[in-house]
Amino acid sequence: MDRLEPGRAPVYEMLEQYRVKGNISYHVPGHKNGDAYRGQESAGFLREVMRYDVTEITGTDDLHHPEGVIQEAQELAADCFGAEESFFLVGGSTAGNLALILTVCPEPGMTLILQRNVHKSVIHGLMLAGVRAVFVEPQMDWHSGLMVAPAVQTIQNALAAYPEAAAVLVTMPNYYGMGSDLAPLAQACHDSGVPLLVDEAHGAHYGQHPALPAGALVCGADGVVQSTHKMLSALTMGAMLHVQGPWLDRALLRQRLAMVQSSSPSYPVMASLDLARRLVHSQRAGAFTAGLAAVDVLRRGLASLPRYGLLQPAEPLQPGCGAAGTGAAADMPPQSVAAYSTQDPFKAVIYDAVGVLGGFELQRRLEEKGIVPEMSDDRHVVLAFSLGSNAEDTGLLLAALREIAEETADVTVNLHEDTTRQGFSTECLPAESVAGVVPDSAKNSTWNNFTNDIISSPVLFSMKPVNPLETESIGLEYSTGRMSAEMVIPYPPGIPLLYPGEEISEDICNRLIGLSQGGAKFQACADPALQQILVYNIKKGGDA
Repeated sequence: MDRLEPGRAPVYEMLEQYRVKGNISYHVPGHKNGDAYRGQESAGFLREVMRYDVTEITGTDDLHHPEGVIQEAQELAADCFGAEESFFLVGGSTAGNLALILTVCPEPGMTLILQRNVHKSVIHGLMLAGVRAVFVEPQMDWHSGLMVAPAVQTIQNALAAYPEAAAVLVTMPNYYGMGSDLAPLAQACHDSGVPLLVDEAHGAHYGQHPALPAGALVCGADGVVQSTHKMLSALTMGAMLHVQGPWLDRALLRQRLAMVQSSSPSYPVMASLDLARRLVHSQRAGAFTAGLAAVDVLRRGLASLPRYGLLQPAEPLQPGCGAAGTGAAADMPPQSVAAYSTQDPFKAVIYDAVGVLGGFELQRRLEEKGIVPEMSDDRHVVLAFSLGSNAEDTGLLLAALREIAEETADVTVNLHEDTTRQGFSTECLPAESVAGVVPDSAKNSTWNNFTNDIISSPVLFSMKPVNPLETESIGLEYSTGRMSAEMVIPYPPGIPLLYPGEEISEDICNRLIGLSQGGAKFQACADPALQQILVYNIKKGGDA
């Protein structure tokens, strides 16, 4: 590691040298350094990018057998992010999730413990590997109604119930930037002799500044996937897979990565990973100064706009909240006390505190004013800041929020009563939380997904396609109790609310109806508007 120079970007530097040399190409790609578009002004931007778009020739190295600049770039990445070994991913975090699952479950029928609200790439990984999935219920934050990660006791219980499990997989942070301490989960896994895998797609920047939460690697995770393009500065599809410790078969992991990644990886994407790492590696905490200052401008601005709430970890329950002195707090569900303890400052999650505008409508109004959020659900709007954000743009965001508040000021709602009723009170948990009832705010989130039990029975996934003869299309409102014959994925964030073979509960049916009416976008289902849903015929496929 002594030879590594954080200020270098080996892949990018190689591409610059390649461009300057101006060699004549008698190799792929067919655009020949962009010359296929010679004279076409409309292709000017694309042609410039193509000057850096090379393939595996002398001097460019090979992602699947790196010995030169790619090897050096990956070693620099490992040094920057605290891994023993790092791998560039040109297919996003999807490729990393698939490779990890195929590594820890190399044979069909192996057991994997994981939370139910995982990204669709994880569900696809279960299908490819033929996994027996044991789903565990994540903890819920009762103030926001959003799910975070499973409690350590739940993981320990699942490992005890299924000692044959090959690994545990969790998502941290969630799409809203919410997280908790992963160290106890890692310890529980290692005590049982299995690795902890973490989909840290939204946490590539974690641990790089004192104001940011700690990353999964420092907490003891064994395999960690990060979307470097999401919260750092790589091109879209640029991601990394970091590993450490003795729990993963590195040789098998390399083979799995070669299976799920292109044999002709994008050099511009790899160069962008190199540059994104160099930016953080050379500047360290200083790289995030401007972005954090922009977040601070938002926080101070929202303080003068009481119309909007900002999602933050709730303080621990104080004496006098609820039935103090009666033992009620001790009887509360564990998830209602401390579901999450960290919030990514770069994920500013806002909501209309008076309940006039739902999340989808607030996003629509912001977009009309030139402000494009990351995503929304029935209640929240997620604003993704980064090291590329600036205070000037935040001022425009605040101006747009102020205008929206003025445009809807004629609607009068009792602020305190409404926020308490919807579960947003920062003073005290609502009474229904104490009783263990899921708050309304939890039921229309695109992130949440509930298991029927805290620890599910094993669910066998496979690549067997759905037989159209065993299915029928029915109105979504009539689907309660039926078995889904398709995957239903609100996107973003890409968390499947249903997979083929999963029973459609009344809660899921109502939530899908609410999301459809609210304007959510869906993937994978035959009807993207979700007026209809594909289910198994009761006689032919309903008992499968």
